[in-house]
Amino acid sequence: MILFNSDYLEGAHPRILERLAQTNMVQTPGYGEDEFCERARATIRRLCDAPEADIHFLVGGTQTNATVLSAALLPYQGVISADTGHIAVHETGAIEAGGHKVIALANQNGKLDAGQVSECCRLHFSDESHEHMVMPAALYISNPTEVGTLYSRDELQALRAVCDRWGLMLFMDGARLGYGLASPENTLDLPFIARTCDVFYIGGTKQGLLFGEAVVICNKALSRNFRYMIKQKGGMLAKGRFLGVQFEEMLKDGLYMELSQYAIDLAMRLKAALKELNVPMLVDSPTNQQFPILPDVVLTMLKQKYGYATIQRVDAAHTAVRFCTSWATRKIDVESLIRDLRALLK
Repeated sequence: MILFNSDYLEGAHPRILERLAQTNMVQTPGYGEDEFCERARATIRRLCDAPEADIHFLVGGTQTNATVLSAALLPYQGVISADTGHIAVHETGAIEAGGHKVIALANQNGKLDAGQVSECCRLHFSDESHEHMVMPAALYISNPTEVGTLYSRDELQALRAVCDRWGLMLFMDGARLGYGLASPENTLDLPFIARTCDVFYIGGTKQGLLFGEAVVICNKALSRNFRYMIKQKGGMLAKGRFLGVQFEEMLKDGLYMELSQYAIDLAMRLKAALKELNVPMLVDSPTNQQFPILPDVVLTMLKQKYGYATIQRVDAAHTAVRFCTSWATRKIDVESLIRDLRALLK
């Protein structure tokens, strides 16, 4: 089987494995207080042009989201998210399990706009009984979104202004951040994100590491005692140097963006072929996730050879699916998929 189900199906880039092997017997302090983590932090601060940023390394996305939001929110506060947001749909209630409500708003191609976020806050604080309701205190977005779309500079700046107006913490989930930065439609960069968000993270699990997410805290208020929260949430890896080693290597010599660009190039190749075949798309995604709407009879044939994620039923005979490319996707496999799609859709 050739799998396009997600972007974390393979292990890790060979350079990561080589570096882990080279440093395997080095003795270091635990819990991320080692030389590898310190060098990785310095690199991230430089790339973000954020010398005062507080950097922490956690293992996975759900753990990272739960830890950051637990640190950002008081017991009576909640987080605003698109109804398609990862914390709202695919984290088994991790945020709610931590005592905080996810306030889900209708998505616009996977995104939230400043107007609807502002209106959500206005409705809350203008209600005479607002003290009996969960207070919105953070805004969660992801870039790319769950449907592969991107926030522009103007959109992110508008969200920042709304957060400032209503006192919200702006948190960007960057599990696929590299794929967003490599997109031909991207207008963001790491320094801009660091200036605009209170906290975000640079994803590694989906972008060539065995595991790992690098949390970048730009708001000093959130940094205070953050390591206590990491420990309480089970995120303080004893052998934390394994995270530092991986990020140090991945962010060296442009490897992170090189692998991201590779995945985007393959996704754009697939997207162009689908367009040539007049295949409608559920979402016009400029990133590594593509969402074609295909006849069920075609999907029945494809699934004998390919893996993909089923997204939603469109009508009685068509279903929207997701094909994901990654840093490890083989070009020959994308070309094979394109050939078979052409044969089945002719």
